Amino acid sequence: MASLLLGAGFAAAGARAAFAAESLLNKKAPEFTRRDLSGGNLDLASLRGKVVLLNFWATWCAPCQLEMPRFVQWQRQYGPQGLQVIGISMDDDPALVRGLYAKQKLNYPVAMGDEKLGELYGGVLGLPLTYLIDRNGEVRARFQGETDLKTIEMRLKALLSKP
Repeated sequence: MASLLLGAGFAAAGARAAFAAESLLNKKAPEFTRRDLSGGNLDLASLRGKVVLLNFWATWCAPCQLEMPRFVQWQRQYGPQGLQVIGISMDDDPALVRGLYAKQKLNYPVAMGDEKLGELYGGVLGLPLTYLIDRNGEVRARFQGETDLKTIEMRLKALLSKP
């Protein structure tokens, strides 16, 4: 009986997190300020006027690493049109994150995430997790798990085409 109740508790928590994540769509993105890996200030609110690709990832996540070269390309290609890619590593060890940052030659800011930041975004229960945030700071798309990058790019280009 205890395991049944425990299982029901986990299922309910998962359902709440899924609902919270979906309920962010078409609402203001939760604001946060973090130090990025280079020691700079990463403040989501300061990016109003830009389209933000907010990507939660981890060093142990193979699909996350497969996305990174494309995000580097998009930052280079679409940055002049107003794109800002932001990476949030859900790892515990910043040294591992710095190593992967250098190996992948990331050209966008990366900050360390934690449970509190994850909860703001509905709970980070699976990686990668990517949000597209429009120029007004509203969440317009959410992609969880391995996603067709062409689908993300199509949505990204649509947001970039709007003033």
